[in-house]
Amino acid sequence: MAVEPKIRLDHVSKVYPGTDTPAVSELTLDIDPGEILVLVGPSGCGKSTTLRLINRMIEPTGGRIYLDGDDVTDVNPDQLRRRIGYVIQQIGLFPHQTIAENVATVPKMLKWEKKKISARVDELLDMVGLDPRVYGGRYPKELSGGQAQRVGVARALGADPSIMLMDEPFGAIDPITRESLQNEFLRLQDELRKTIVFVTHDIDEAIKMGDRIAILGKQSVVHQADTPERILAYPVDDFVRSFIGAGTAMKGLAFERVGDLDLAPFDGPNGNGESGAEPTGTITADATLYEALEEMLRTADGKTIVLDDSGEPAGVVELSHLSDALRTAQDEARRHYDELEAAS
Repeated sequence: MAVEPKIRLDHVSKVYPGTDTPAVSELTLDIDPGEILVLVGPSGCGKSTTLRLINRMIEPTGGRIYLDGDDVTDVNPDQLRRRIGYVIQQIGLFPHQTIAENVATVPKMLKWEKKKISARVDELLDMVGLDPRVYGGRYPKELSGGQAQRVGVARALGADPSIMLMDEPFGAIDPITRESLQNEFLRLQDELRKTIVFVTHDIDEAIKMGDRIAILGKQSVVHQADTPERILAYPVDDFVRSFIGAGTAMKGLAFERVGDLDLAPFDGPNGNGESGAEPTGTITADATLYEALEEMLRTADGKTIVLDDSGEPAGVVELSHLSDALRTAQDEARRHYDELEAAS
């Protein structure tokens, strides 16, 4: 039985006054409950406009927007936005309010009781790794960029919305802090299972964060919407190939685990029974094929010993395993698109 989309955009368009060219043209997308759909594309393609259309910060020129099957195009936009968490790159914390007051913004609007608000604020600050006793009374100017971004996420979760919109949320942060926040957010998503529409211009971030990726061209035309694995294995046109860039095969190796392979046997000190071919590197069974490739390149012998949970050799992974895995991914992606074309 098909799952009803949490969000459905049905031929949604936006034409700004003074121009005949749509910023968004006839966009149709379904976002399933509990998934992260990443919108990625070049600057000016309408990614952020699409987010603002979903929560009615701007009104669509045409088409319909559905949440949980209900047409929300004509409902009160303020009430709609209180059902949706929104995180932006600039964070937008209120400088004159404490961190606790910022996080409490939406619960206060919903007229929650003070004790309930206070408990929710403490819960959320703990959830994003900020001790409420330390940070609750501080002001935004007293926070680092990474801390402020965590507060932005906490505020978006204030009233426990089932939907979150995230517009370049980690884009203005240094790479190390950015990776930390990405990992922390994915950990939270494993627990919370929100439905998230996430905008980025960075294809590597899209691959890491997305359950599915929609690659958009001008006017938010969808060139391909699918899992990161399938997009990397089988880009459907030249636009997608040019956007995801070189090295996509290598990126695809990050989705396969060494332990899922049919490993070559480890035959003792000469490694796989070949004189002079003893692998010098080791890797664990839960490592990705990309990590295995890095180890092979580091040791320069084209194969690596795979260790089991007890640290004993379980077999050997070789370069041929990597090429076989990529061919399998490409074959599966082609079959998938053949099925889609046959059904359309």
